[in-house]
Amino acid sequence: MSVTTRTLSPDEITHLLPDLAKLRIRVFRDWPYLYDGSMEYEMSYLAPYAQSPSALVAGAWHGDQLVGAATAAPMEDHADDFGRPLTEAGYRLEDILYFGESVLLPTYRGQGVGHAFFDHREAKARALGRRFACFCSVVRPTWHPMRPTSYRPLDAFWRKRGYKPMPGIEAEFGWRDVGDGTETTKPMQVWMRALDG
Repeated sequence: MSVTTRTLSPDEITHLLPDLAKLRIRVFRDWPYLYDGSMEYEMSYLAPYAQSPSALVAGAWHGDQLVGAATAAPMEDHADDFGRPLTEAGYRLEDILYFGESVLLPTYRGQGVGHAFFDHREAKARALGRRFACFCSVVRPTWHPMRPTSYRPLDAFWRKRGYKPMPGIEAEFGWRDVGDGTETTKPMQVWMRALDG
């Protein structure tokens, strides 16, 4: 299955907001996020990406079907929950481009789309003069009852891209897990790499 990736224009982002929202809800419902999302929240969350010239949304297509997406935006534009631990560790938020998410339908994984998404976002970071790129991964206990036995973490892939978990730098963010009645806060490990050239 041939998949192509490209950066979306602001008008395309606006037009594709419902499709992008559905992708996030569908992919993040699986382990390790177990996210019980809503279209209302997703539309509100994604809309600023169409309004900021410093933000990026890259899409992946199989024919005319949107099968994946990745986002990035200046770290200072994100919730304090993500920026605060970096500031406390001595980083300037204005030096960092934050990678919000990378979602891809399972059928299309293992074809290089993940690398293409990182390429798009790292190119944006360099174009903006950012010194660092970072993202957060949710931390779940290995004994969690919903952890699939076949699950393989993406740590090796991220390290191959030059990212490392930052010791002692964790964010916290809340959402409602599948099957839960209320929102709970989860620890989020910060991964970062310095961008050269």
